Amino acid sequence: MADLFGGPESAAPTHEVHASAPLADRLRPTRLDEVVGQDHLTGPDGAIGRMVAAGKLSSIILWGPPGTGKTTTARLLADAVGLRFVAISAVFSGVADLKKLFAEAKDHARAGRRTLLFVDEIHRFNRAQQDGFLPFVEDGTVTLVGATTENPSFELNAALLSRAQVLILRRLDHRALSQLLDRAEAVEERPLPLTPEARDALVASADGDGRFLLNQAETLFSVSFDTPLDPAGLSAFLQRRVAVYDKDREGHYNLISALHKSLRGSDPQAALYYLARMLVAGEEPLYVLRRIVRFASEDIGLADPQALVQCLAAKDAYDFLGSPEGELAIVQACLYCATAPKSNAAYMAMKSAWRSAKETGSLMPPQNILNAPTKLMKEIGYGKGYAYDHDAEGGFSGANYWPEEMSPQTFYTPTDRGMEKRIAERLAWWDERRGQAK
Repeated sequence: MADLFGGPESAAPTHEVHASAPLADRLRPTRLDEVVGQDHLTGPDGAIGRMVAAGKLSSIILWGPPGTGKTTTARLLADAVGLRFVAISAVFSGVADLKKLFAEAKDHARAGRRTLLFVDEIHRFNRAQQDGFLPFVEDGTVTLVGATTENPSFELNAALLSRAQVLILRRLDHRALSQLLDRAEAVEERPLPLTPEARDALVASADGDGRFLLNQAETLFSVSFDTPLDPAGLSAFLQRRVAVYDKDREGHYNLISALHKSLRGSDPQAALYYLARMLVAGEEPLYVLRRIVRFASEDIGLADPQALVQCLAAKDAYDFLGSPEGELAIVQACLYCATAPKSNAAYMAMKSAWRSAKETGSLMPPQNILNAPTKLMKEIGYGKGYAYDHDAEGGFSGANYWPEEMSPQTFYTPTDRGMEKRIAERLAWWDERRGQAK
C-alpha cells in the first residue's frame, strides 16, 4: 500500500526514486517541512516540530482523513530523530507478527538503536491486541506512531490513548492541494493539460485527499490532448470520485449532527446541503427521515404542530415512490422543519415529567378522578365529587388532578413562538380560573 506520496510502506525515507517511478513516489517529501497542509503540526510551534527540535519523540496517534500524509509524516519523524523505522498495517498483521517485531525491537534496543513502530489503521486491531502494545511502549522498546481515519476516542483503548498524544491531521485545503499540483508540474516539466477552471475542478474533486489528486494528475500526464481540457472535458475524462462516507463511522454521525443543528438554527440552505451530502453518499433515506421526524417533535413541537404531520407525510410519500422520486418529499420535510418556528418546550417537558415520575413512585391520583366500575369502589369514594368539565362554565372546572401527597407541577412551559404563543395565552387563562376556583 502506498502512502500519500507513493512507495511501499516499509521503504526507508531517504531511498533513491527512479525517474520511471509513479508520480506520487517521485513527489514524496524528504523533510518534514515539505509535507503540505500540516504546518500546525510540523511547523516550529507545532507538536511535531517541537519534538524534532528537542530530539525526543513520544508515542503519538495521527488522526486524519485519507491522503493527508500520515504515513509520510511517520517516516520523516523516524529519520528526523534517528530512530529505526518499522511499519505494519493492522489489516494484514496479527499477534505473531507483533511478537516478532517486538523481539527484533528489543534486540536493536540492546545495540543502542530504538525503533519507531508505525501502525497503519491501528483502529483495526481489537481491544486485546491494542493492550498488547502497552508494556513495549511503557518500557521504551518501541515508540508507537499509530495512524487512523477514525475517531480515537471511539476506536482505541483508553489505556493506549493515555500513553500517546493524539495529533490531528487536517483535510488538505485548496492551497495545499494546489501546491501538490505545482510540484507535479515541476517534476514533469510541463503544465497539466487543463484550463484554470478545470484545474480548480480537479482540486475540488480530490475532496482533501492528496493521494487521489496525484493519481488523477498522473493519469492526465499520461495522455496527449490537442487542447487543454475544460471542466466538462475533465469530468468526461476522469471518473468522478465518490465522497468518503462510512455509514457506521464518525463521518456518518458528523453529518447527521450537522443536519440536525442546521435545522435547529433555522438555516434551510445549510440543512439542505448536509441532507444532500448524506443522500448523495449513499445514506439510507429513511434513516435521515427518521432523524427529521424526531426533530419535528424535539425542536419544533407545538410551535408548529404541522411539522410532524409534514414529516410523516414525507415518510409515506417515500414509501410509496422510493428513490429518487420520493427523496423530494424528504427535501420538503427538511425545508419545512428548517423554516418552522422552533421550540423545545415539549422535549423539556418530557424530560421533566419523566424525572418527576421516577422520583414520586406510585402515588395514587385523587379519588375524585378515579373510575368506579364496582359498588365497593363507589362506596369507598372513587369518583365522588368529580367535576365534569364540559358542564362547567367555559368548559373548565379548575379541579385538582394531582396526588394529595404532591403539589401541582409545571413541566410544559410554551414559548412565545408560533402556535405556542396562543397555547401560552390559553394556559395563563386556565391558571387564572384555577386560582379563582380555590
